[in-house]
Amino acid sequence: MTRQMGDYIIAIDQSTSATKAMLFNDRCEMLQRVNVEHHQYYPKAGWVEHDAEEIYANVIAAVKQLMKDADMDIMVGASAENIMMVEGEMKEVSEQDMIGALKAAMAAIKPMCELQTELSKELGTDVKREYCHEVNDEELREQLRKETYDKCYAIAEAGDHDKKSREEAFDKILSDFQEAYDAAHTDLTAEELDEKHAEMVRYYADVMRDSMRRCILDEGLRLDGRATTEIRPIWCEVSPLPMPHGSAIFQRGETMSLSTCTLGTKMDEKLIDGVLEKSYQRFLLHYNFPPFSTGEAKAQRGVGRREIGHGHLAWRGLKGQIPTDFPYTVRLVSQILESNGSSSMATVCAGTLALMDAGVPMKKPVSGIAMGLIKNPGEDKYAILSDILGDEDHLGDMDFKTTGTRDGLTATQMDIKCDGLSFEILEEALMQAKAGREHILNCMMETISEPRAEMKPQVPRIVAFDIPKEFIGAVIGPGGKIIQQMQEDTGATITIEETDGQGHVQVSAPNKDSIDAALAKIKAIVAVPEVGEVYEGTVRSIMPYGCFVEILPGKDGLLHISEIDWKRLETVEEAGIKEGDKIKVKLMEIDPKTGKYKLSHRVLMEKPEGYVERERRPRPERGERRGRRDDRHEGRGERPARQPRRYEHRNDEQAPKEFNDSLDHNNDVE
Repeated sequence: MTRQMGDYIIAIDQSTSATKAMLFNDRCEMLQRVNVEHHQYYPKAGWVEHDAEEIYANVIAAVKQLMKDADMDIMVGASAENIMMVEGEMKEVSEQDMIGALKAAMAAIKPMCELQTELSKELGTDVKREYCHEVNDEELREQLRKETYDKCYAIAEAGDHDKKSREEAFDKILSDFQEAYDAAHTDLTAEELDEKHAEMVRYYADVMRDSMRRCILDEGLRLDGRATTEIRPIWCEVSPLPMPHGSAIFQRGETMSLSTCTLGTKMDEKLIDGVLEKSYQRFLLHYNFPPFSTGEAKAQRGVGRREIGHGHLAWRGLKGQIPTDFPYTVRLVSQILESNGSSSMATVCAGTLALMDAGVPMKKPVSGIAMGLIKNPGEDKYAILSDILGDEDHLGDMDFKTTGTRDGLTATQMDIKCDGLSFEILEEALMQAKAGREHILNCMMETISEPRAEMKPQVPRIVAFDIPKEFIGAVIGPGGKIIQQMQEDTGATITIEETDGQGHVQVSAPNKDSIDAALAKIKAIVAVPEVGEVYEGTVRSIMPYGCFVEILPGKDGLLHISEIDWKRLETVEEAGIKEGDKIKVKLMEIDPKTGKYKLSHRVLMEKPEGYVERERRPRPERGERRGRRDDRHEGRGERPARQPRRYEHRNDEQAPKEFNDSLDHNNDVE
């Protein structure tokens, strides 16, 4: 699909036999076409019916096929004036393409917002109702701001790197003010003081917010003393845990993720059973955010929406770099050990390191960063923050997370809290994020620069290959008997499925011997015997004229008694051959008409000196016999005289009885 931004048109043509979907650009050039066939029903002659539900499903399927080659799959939420939310995944697109997509989305959203405004005016619902949700003490608000603002500004300006000490310093300012207020207002009851304390907490939050934002805008200093474009110190380590297939620790400032990678077989795939489709996932990512990571002591219950959202973002950022032909099912688990800003992006970085440590052949390594924004209403001055802290996320105006490789973006998630955010600011934020991602990626590459060439010994080995479609049933066997027996004999796990007209086989086992044994059995079933090849077969039955040898599963050939040894044998037993014996034979010939296999054992033995091949009597040519039979039936008027056959027998009892071929008795008519 072209990367040029503009209007695109999807045309749907519902014909008798198929649903056709075509994608055009703004110059009416067809970019892609898809056909999805559907069933036809003939209730009577000249009458064709379709299933409406199938037609609907085919339209959705056709559009999805059109979008398979799209570079971006994003969701944008916006008002008529500003973008408020962005979430989605990309195929390493540039920052300029991202901005172009946002502009296209904005152009489509604005008319819908204007329509809603017109409808609300027509219905008389455009005037908001006034609601007083809280009672404020403006005198107390002003007093608290006057006595605490400078102190809060000083803490913000000090640049303390320790989150805990900053929190304690901010809490002390509020507690000191509350104590002084209580001492000056002894006439108030305990309940009245509690109400005042609750109001103080709300007013103090505004003071902290304003002082932090003002310090950044005026002096360019952040809470931990960094510049707006500065990234916190980074520390990485791979294989900190000995037994997982891959593990890594990524720490950026006071945010740390311990990620582990586990490689499984096809049996470990995740089933996605949706309403309209059923699929499987081969790359799984689980994000755990325990309470101790933020210094809290509380029960850890079920997974919340925060964990689901952050884990899904990291999964989107990484999944495109897992090769589609990688035979393993990959499970990545991120344990957040410490959190102070952008733990989801730490998961992306630690996940990349763990995947490379496990030997997963990633296309490209991925890093992630969270960007922030400080912009006061009605003020032109703004500040874009790289690698934001938790407080900067809470007190700032934007949380813009981006993941990507060196060549482009792979996923994004953005929440905007302010109004009047221009595309120029967004583009500047994206370019600043790119520089930050590249810096983080360089630090990661110093730890491990490429995926490990060899997987760890505890990783189950998987071999994948394709077999012809007609052999799938032979490998599985009736009721799965053959494949189950192979798994029991070898200790390997064997899976097979039909894809694209072929049987895709995966064999996994904890050691190489089990895999080799399973591969030998499968390849023996699907192998086609070749003339000139030597096979170690099993004697299945012995006959007076030779024995039948199974050279491949289900494929027997005749080893004639004359082909067992160079010397003449009267019986097969003379050679010491019995049923069940293993014997090496060479395939000499395959009968083109019957498909029977002619085997030889003696050609694998050294020929005795002076051996003379016994002359065989020539066989009469079949053509002559056919000629005599044809001559016999040349005319239907007179039957030629039958020539008497000569028989030699020891006595009269063995002589053939006289045969009467007359059919006169069948033609008697009463």
